[in-house]
Amino acid sequence: MAEISRRNVLGGVAMGGLLWNTAALSTESQQPPYGPAPAPLDGPELPSFRYPLGAQKTEQFNGGTAKEANVTGFPVSEKLAGVYMTLEPGALRELHWHANAAEWAYVIEGNCRVTTIDPAGQWEIVDFGPGDIWYFPRGHGHSIQGLGPGTCTFLLVFDNGYFSEFGTFSISDWVGHTPPEVLAKTFGVPATTFADFPKKEVYINTGPVPPPLPLQPAPDSQNAPPLTHRYRLRAAKPEDFAGGTERKASSSEFPISTTMTGALLVIKPGGVREPHWHPHAAEWQYYLKGSARMTVFGSHGRALTDEFGVGDVGYVPQGYGHYIENTGSDELHLLAVFNNGTYEAISLTGWMAANPDLLLATNFKVPQATFANFPKGPVVIAEQG
Repeated sequence: MAEISRRNVLGGVAMGGLLWNTAALSTESQQPPYGPAPAPLDGPELPSFRYPLGAQKTEQFNGGTAKEANVTGFPVSEKLAGVYMTLEPGALRELHWHANAAEWAYVIEGNCRVTTIDPAGQWEIVDFGPGDIWYFPRGHGHSIQGLGPGTCTFLLVFDNGYFSEFGTFSISDWVGHTPPEVLAKTFGVPATTFADFPKKEVYINTGPVPPPLPLQPAPDSQNAPPLTHRYRLRAAKPEDFAGGTERKASSSEFPISTTMTGALLVIKPGGVREPHWHPHAAEWQYYLKGSARMTVFGSHGRALTDEFGVGDVGYVPQGYGHYIENTGSDELHLLAVFNNGTYEAISLTGWMAANPDLLLATNFKVPQATFANFPKGPVVIAEQG
């Protein structure tokens, strides 16, 4: 951590801006002339949309670990970034905030306690377990502490691909770089009070496991915001399809999550999340269980297929067609997170069902009878044929 400075992080973001091709449309570019595309997508071939997050070096801290996926190592993932983090019982991801991204998270295993404060001075303290998600709007202060028993493992996703978990705003870093005289005036205590405070960012530190939250909070002990930061995604009733299930948490189900939507998909062996696209959001994926194959269609004859396993991250740019196949003998479990609080998708089956068979026959130059047994609406997750 000592080697990662704020200047290094901001410099990386500035260099990241060079990923954009601001020159006029080149002869090699496959993009239309209404604006430049990010450099990884602006060529005759598509790049890989897979990032092996599980195989990356893990940063070790006192009581926890972290590793991240952003444009530094995964340049195509311009709109979303992610962090895989663990906390031991009592370990605290210290009080901090993110200036350039909202935070969405999914608890994979274990239990943790989260504190938040918003600009209105309202706060919330909530415990989370496996399958729960949280959302913090950009700039909201928060902390995360492991409760035990065992390790708490969770995935953080941010609605900015240039985000870095190691370039955030931490309370110890700020207090440690504020003169004691200023702190004394601010808190109304002697300047010597701060003599033993850390002089650099703590990031993660260990302490006792906090006691259980009271079932009946004492009067005047809370100032809760109108919208909770917790949603029990795995406990929600899923949408059932022939080839699997899907649970979604958009702003409709989880009102505070105004800039991001999350989904938990389970695809049966041999099943496929049918070809589709998202008109107004990029998609960031994390593969929790099983094995998969995803193909992304990028227009003008460009398509690319990647194989995915547990711990891999996938990414689909906004508007790009794609589908996901379960290639294993077990269920495929994956998280999909979108940088928009409203969920939108258009499926290939639904699109074709919305058009007359005669029009489809003309489009594909085949007999009209070809489409007699096609689905009459979206399939979404198809079963093995």
